[in-house]
Amino acid sequence: MKKLINNAEDVTVEQLKGMALAHPDMLEVRFDPNFVIAKGAPAKGRVAIISGGGSGHEPLHGGYVGIGMLDAACPGQVFTSPTPDQMYEAAKAVNGGKGVLQIVKNYTGDVMNFEMAADMLRADGIEVRNVIIDDDVAVKDSSYTAGRRGLGTTVIAEKVCGAAAAEGYDLDRNAALCKKVNVKGKSMGMALTSCITPQNGTPTFDIGDDEMEIGIGIHGEPGAERMKVKNADKITEILTTHILDDEAYTRKLAEWDVDKGESVDVEVVDETFQSGDKVIAIVNSMGGTPISELYTVYGKLHELAEKKGISIVRKLIGHYITSIEMQGVSITLVKTDDEILRLYDASVHTPALNWGT
Repeated sequence: MKKLINNAEDVTVEQLKGMALAHPDMLEVRFDPNFVIAKGAPAKGRVAIISGGGSGHEPLHGGYVGIGMLDAACPGQVFTSPTPDQMYEAAKAVNGGKGVLQIVKNYTGDVMNFEMAADMLRADGIEVRNVIIDDDVAVKDSSYTAGRRGLGTTVIAEKVCGAAAAEGYDLDRNAALCKKVNVKGKSMGMALTSCITPQNGTPTFDIGDDEMEIGIGIHGEPGAERMKVKNADKITEILTTHILDDEAYTRKLAEWDVDKGESVDVEVVDETFQSGDKVIAIVNSMGGTPISELYTVYGKLHELAEKKGISIVRKLIGHYITSIEMQGVSITLVKTDDEILRLYDASVHTPALNWGT
């Protein structure tokens, strides 16, 4: 294992210290427990937006803390969910008096710990809504989830909901917006190589030099299929076809019922892609794929979308939700409307996204 680290046990803390020194105009880092908060937080009189997850997926989530996006992010150890006390303390630090929206990728540990944190916050009289992102079309269930995993739609949800909070959306309106983004988004990824966590020092899975894994998860979970390596156009076609042809997916998600004061199961159905749709696209490196290769993927994605009558009106091409140094790519498409597009275009000033300021 060759990595730019010191001691494997200190990786997360040392990286957080470096992040704080690199971006003092945007964020600050608190320790014991560890969390990242926006500079100047809390923003009084508006909803606070929080997310988090295991480290190793940077810039998710700490790289999206700042003006117009997240108020706080909770980083766990590498590929390990953050703890409820991290989320609890982060939420208290950024609570501006109008409640907290927690955006949660659908991984079992994340869902459980964010729900525990929400219970702790409600006991303190703080209103909380948890919204689950489950946009991965590759598999229905995995070793890390019940239901579909959370992938790139998380980035769009964090951007749009952060802008909505800055605009003055109340907690329930912002939670409804986050759910709308989720049902409009679909993602799928693939891997050419595995990755190595600092703690283990060995690849998370074995794959031959002439093989690729289609539908991989960001922790190295098994995909939908392993096959011989294809060229960039064929890989893009496989991922895009799965996304565009995915049928409406129905699942039950737990939501907080304010009137009952308890969690209830609500049936959720996502949307499908149709000719005439306008979408935001993400062509995302899994960590080790150069940007130049991502542009090749985007070129084919653009062509395939046009053939389906779908217009890509905004796009992100680069490192947005990674799996340490894994070579591979994920594609995310999120159907947009006037509200989503307006909030996506709103000013943002974070380490990873920066425009309009």
